[in-house]
Amino acid sequence: MFEVNGIVYANEYKDSLKITDAKVTDRLMMLITFSTGEKRVFDATVLTGSAFKPLKDESVFESFKIIHGVLTWMNEEIDCAPEYIYEHSYSYEEMCV
Repeated sequence: MFEVNGIVYANEYKDSLKITDAKVTDRLMMLITFSTGEKRVFDATVLTGSAFKPLKDESVFESFKIIHGVLTWMNEEIDCAPEYIYEHSYSYEEMCV
């Protein structure tokens, strides 16, 4: 059990997952480094829907920023939660095998 801002939670405290670094490696592919130190490969083709349509433009996709641990594009008009990126990526070491 833990407390944050006067709210008591029944589970154990976990630090929020953040993105600390990202590099575009290929078309809609990125190497993401998380606050845990883990590096994972993310295929952004899983980002579907009209909100993510601008990312198909290579120049938009490559002009990302990391704001408060979140990957953003187009002056923060588009973003994606680090947890989603983590869950939809795979270990970088798997690529090296």
